[in-house]
Amino acid sequence: MNILALETSELSGSVAAWSSGKLIRELDLDQSQRSAQALAPAITALLEEVGWRPGDVQLTAVTVGPGSFTGLRVGVTTAKTFAYAAGTEVLGVNTLAVIADAAPDDVNDLIAVMDAQRGDISLSRFRRNATGVFEIVEPERLESIASWLAQLPNDAMIAGPILRKIREEIPVGTLIAPEKLWAPRARFVAQVAEREYAAGRRDDPFQLVPHYSRKPAAEEKLEKGKA
Repeated sequence: MNILALETSELSGSVAAWSSGKLIRELDLDQSQRSAQALAPAITALLEEVGWRPGDVQLTAVTVGPGSFTGLRVGVTTAKTFAYAAGTEVLGVNTLAVIADAAPDDVNDLIAVMDAQRGDISLSRFRRNATGVFEIVEPERLESIASWLAQLPNDAMIAGPILRKIREEIPVGTLIAPEKLWAPRARFVAQVAEREYAAGRRDDPFQLVPHYSRKPAAEEKLEKGKA
């Protein structure tokens, strides 16, 4: 199966071509541009480099959240548009699962964290099962950074792009993944998607939408005003 994978859950991102369990090529989006401007050219460049036509892709995979409101909208919309135009299937995967999948092989417990803005984080805990695949053992939840840091477990590695902002606040002795593994990458979007697709997961392209950890600030402010 040929998979086109898109990762835009942050302001930057990446795209990857994946085939039959192997990474063919991965490209970073142009960081001088927002994902809305950089994503389409990156997809075109990627397909040209690997010698694929759009019709050679069987599955378009994309992170659906948590993550940046704008980045997720751009990624999901682009994935659905490409899938419709090229006649591929489409599958959305959880960003935290993508971060977990990048963990070193000797890590069995991992907590993946994403910035949820306004002093909060989104996080899930994963544990490697008997087949070597990470499974969720603590469902995704929203928590304040201060509360999370005050009770960090010492029996699991932590990873996620939010660590760039809070690294100085992390208690000494905490097991932290190498920095190169903090950000979600398109290659792991493809890896997670291939596994979930093989397990029977399918998404309806007309129903696929981003998964936000919280409502936009304007909506929360409006709701508070009505309360």
